Amino acid sequence: MTRSRVLLCLFALTAVVDLLSLAVGLDAGHLVAKPLLMPLLAAWAALRGAPRLLVAALLCGWGGDTLLLLDADPAFLAGMASFAAGHVCYLLLFARVGGPHARGALLAPCYVTALVATVALLWPDLPADLRIPVAVYSTLLTAMAYSAATRLGPVAGAGGALFLLSDTLIATGVADWPQPPRPDLWIMLTYIAAQVLLVLGATSHRRPADHPRPLTVTT
Repeated sequence: MTRSRVLLCLFALTAVVDLLSLAVGLDAGHLVAKPLLMPLLAAWAALRGAPRLLVAALLCGWGGDTLLLLDADPAFLAGMASFAAGHVCYLLLFARVGGPHARGALLAPCYVTALVATVALLWPDLPADLRIPVAVYSTLLTAMAYSAATRLGPVAGAGGALFLLSDTLIATGVADWPQPPRPDLWIMLTYIAAQVLLVLGATSHRRPADHPRPLTVTT
């Protein structure tokens, strides 16, 4: 078995352990598994020749994952900043490997409406010191999700949409909105799926110019 497959199996096993731990309320399992997820995914992506910006985005996700395990407001803000740095890496990556698509004009109103509605609805219920950071972070996250959908295609676009859903669940929890049973399970499930889809979309997408041109013989 190659190193790439070993890492992929370890990532899948860690994801299963994390999700099962959350499903049964085993906090220790979640505390151990969660910080391992993104380093394993980043290592797998790097072995497959992923761009450095993609690896950097995943490592920023690892920083955010680790910081959010700490139950303190400064750690929450630092975790949000780490994820924000990851979204910047994704935006720079998508600008390099992707290309504009006609669907961008159709999707733009949808993403703008979702952003404005989410921030407006959450605003009154968020702690005062988190309102501006959440609004700025939400704008950056939405830009990443929109860019993934319009520059890379449906796989990365689904990843961006799931990232939006995952972080919206976190924000509604911070705002003390009613939550589904085991909200952390749904947050991690959508988050893990989002990162995997973003990696698959980014590594499989190539500009036409990136492909070698067929050789032609002239006489």
